[in-house]
Amino acid sequence: MILPILGLLAGLAIGFLAPVNIPLAYAKLFSVALLAALDAVFGGLRAAADEKFDNEVFLSGFFSNALMAALLVFVGDRLGIDLYYVALLTFGFRIFQNLAILRRHLLRKR
Repeated sequence: MILPILGLLAGLAIGFLAPVNIPLAYAKLFSVALLAALDAVFGGLRAAADEKFDNEVFLSGFFSNALMAALLVFVGDRLGIDLYYVALLTFGFRIFQNLAILRRHLLRKR
């Protein structure tokens, strides 16, 4: 379980130190794709805590969630509908749900 946490910390450090500017036109797409990727990371941490982690499932979920969320936002923009809020709510809810399960798992270990 330490390897996913180290990867998350390394990714956060690189993200904070690298000067990357996202154009305003892509801000919605990027934010939803990032939230979908974070959902996959927390799902992977939850699976690792439950000792059910599978690398293929994690990687496929990571990329397919991010691409599907970006596609959802793109289609919503083309239709003039803010589907980006739906994706934000869904992935935000799942992240907090996985975080709550991880917290309970860590408290049970004590």
